[in-house]
Amino acid sequence: MNILIQNGRIIDPANGIDQIGDLQVADGRIMENRDGFKADTTINATDKIVCPGLVDLRARLREPGQNHKGTIESETHAAACAGVTTICIPPDTSPIIDTPAVIELIRNRAKEAGYASIIPLGALTHGLDGEHLSNMGALKEAGCAGFSNAQPAVSNSLVMRRALEYAASHEMTVFLHSQDTWLSNGGCVHEGSVSTRLGLPGIPDAAEAAGVARDLVLIRETGVRAHFCGISSIRALQMIELAQKSGLLVSADVAIHHLYLTDMDIGDFNSLCHVLPPLRTERDRKGLVDGVLSSTIQAICSDHQPHDEDAKAAPFEQTEPGISSIETLLPLTLRLAKEHEISISDVISTITNRPAEILGIDTGTLGRGKRADITVFDPEEWWTVTADNLQSAGKNSPFLNWELQGKVAHTIMGGAVVHES
Repeated sequence: MNILIQNGRIIDPANGIDQIGDLQVADGRIMENRDGFKADTTINATDKIVCPGLVDLRARLREPGQNHKGTIESETHAAACAGVTTICIPPDTSPIIDTPAVIELIRNRAKEAGYASIIPLGALTHGLDGEHLSNMGALKEAGCAGFSNAQPAVSNSLVMRRALEYAASHEMTVFLHSQDTWLSNGGCVHEGSVSTRLGLPGIPDAAEAAGVARDLVLIRETGVRAHFCGISSIRALQMIELAQKSGLLVSADVAIHHLYLTDMDIGDFNSLCHVLPPLRTERDRKGLVDGVLSSTIQAICSDHQPHDEDAKAAPFEQTEPGISSIETLLPLTLRLAKEHEISISDVISTITNRPAEILGIDTGTLGRGKRADITVFDPEEWWTVTADNLQSAGKNSPFLNWELQGKVAHTIMGGAVVHES
């Protein structure tokens, strides 16, 4: 299908483009504009922004293993409605992504759905047990973009060192959820005044800081490329900043909800605010925003985790952590630009080309000849987040009833229109 996108504000941070113009798509690729181009479909993008399809660095689609919470079809459809064309998934599916067969299963399901590309991370240790290294060579050959142990920390430092050495030998990035398991000790909220008032077991920011400190030592020892996932505290962020300045090959991301919510939003046991790592203090929140503005944090992700209603209905400590958040990623990211007076191109970069660079994939740009993954959205359109208008199977969002600005009009994936409002 030949597609002509007319008169839109084209923003392509990877190529430094921010201008009004047309975009032509043919054979699934972005073409050099030429006279006489015959379009099968024409999209009027007047007063809209045309940018690369969003790249979500972390989202759980629940399939395989927890299909009652969501499926690859339901969650990639929600992603398409939100302008997301590429989704990176952690390896903690069921079965775990520690064999090529699981990768093939996920990719076949994604191809059948046809809404978004899925980029899997392979398990760092077999079964995520933190003890035995996975077959990273086979996982790389099967198409993994990197390796991760997902949420369970590898507590044995010798195993972690061996895992980083193995990943470095394959020139692959390791995605780390750094945390000291003894300090976190099964907590469910940030350790502070709120946890004390509610009588909930807390996770001190020292747990994240200690985990990051250990991992940075091992990264320097092994020379591996590493990415820190879901940083939540200013103490950990400061260590990552120093490591970057010293020349270590490390990057970091933050979940969008950590840029807006704090432990105070838990109120009286609001389980929709139960996340891991936990929401922390206002000081931490502001520090994370500053980290995005300074590019110490390179990417913003949704950390999408849809749940069924029962998962959030128990007493707070017994509820399952996570937010259904892929559909609020774009508008909440755009809100940063307005609140902090930064360019819209800079914030779009954190959800397009920068996460693509971290993953080492050739997307997140509107360069000529590139795969036509494109999002067209109205930056001025207001909408209210409700359970009814969320397309995800999970309605577990603390942003319900928030009025947000920025609505996706069209999503194009590989030259095919996969969403049209």
